[in-house]
Amino acid sequence: MSVATTTTSVTRVLKVWSRAALHPLFLVVPLALIVSIPAADAFLPPDIHLAHLLVVATAVTAMGAGPRPTALIGGLAILALIAAGAERRTLGTESVLVELASLTVLSALLFAFTHLRDRHQRELSRARTVSDTAQRVVMRPLPRRAGPVSLAAEYHSAEADTYIGGDLYAAARTSDSTRLIMGDVRGKGLASISDTAIVLGAFRAAAHRRIPLTELVAYLEDAVRWGLAELSECEPDAAERFVTAVVLDIPDDEPVVHMISCGHPPPLLLGRATGTVTALQVSEPAPPLGLGAMSDDTYTAATFPFHEGDRILLYTDGVTETRDGAGTFYPLADRLARWVDHAPGPLLKQITADLRAYVGGLLDDDMAMMIAQRGQAPAAA
Repeated sequence: MSVATTTTSVTRVLKVWSRAALHPLFLVVPLALIVSIPAADAFLPPDIHLAHLLVVATAVTAMGAGPRPTALIGGLAILALIAAGAERRTLGTESVLVELASLTVLSALLFAFTHLRDRHQRELSRARTVSDTAQRVVMRPLPRRAGPVSLAAEYHSAEADTYIGGDLYAAARTSDSTRLIMGDVRGKGLASISDTAIVLGAFRAAAHRRIPLTELVAYLEDAVRWGLAELSECEPDAAERFVTAVVLDIPDDEPVVHMISCGHPPPLLLGRATGTVTALQVSEPAPPLGLGAMSDDTYTAATFPFHEGDRILLYTDGVTETRDGAGTFYPLADRLARWVDHAPGPLLKQITADLRAYVGGLLDDDMAMMIAQRGQAPAAA
């Protein structure tokens, strides 16, 4: 078997190999070794033998290819080793036979390894697809508009590769208003998804009805309390869990917003006319959802001006409790004053980027933001 024969074999498998859509590194390097090593061996002195380097070709292929390309390159490497031995008339020597056996065994092991690796990756991909779908069902994307209100949202989960955790938001339409909720479940990450699902399910079931905002919050309280009671038998910390939330109702035909806060950080109003940032503090905050039994279960809605072009930023404590290297909390209201002319979507992107720069690394807590603007959103500044 000659070098020309090996080159022809390589050419024949190029079409099959190209179907794998691999990085060029995992194609060029193995094939270059398979062609060049037998050719170089033909011109080297008898005491210098390079054929044992053919193992590198199979190893490089296994790093980034599947079992079929690995088997092809392994077979070509074995053929190249046979060609090199035949060219030098050393094919029957002990050293070449040992090299041939070693390369055959290694190629078989790498084939088995890539097969198991690919199967594991397929299983992981299926599991991730199911997880992503389930998470997106729980935390549905916000519409860009709801009646006369433009909406945008930003979310970061403390758990890697997840879309939801302990923070939540949603929007719903009645016949004459837009209703919003922003909440924060005690805890963070995947362990709090069940509580998130309870709150969002209750909100979607009742928010579209034309019931007063106070009745809507009372319904949410009952749903959370019932849901936590169901979990108390199998989860020992269920009695200590609760959800802080702020619920808004924005009428279509009035320049106001009605709000009930259940122990949640106050939303920030960005006035279009004044360019100021104002915290919407309620005089009678309610207990967090799930702890309504601590009060008389009555709720009072506060009303604030909300004119054309004004924006309201709702957020969770994952934003305001972010600390820099010196332990100082993120000054959200002060930073917002710099970007009052930004459109809702770009504004949230700006805050998120600024948060990461403020921390100097990755965010380690769930974080959610939602912004609502009355009227058509302006172009991004």
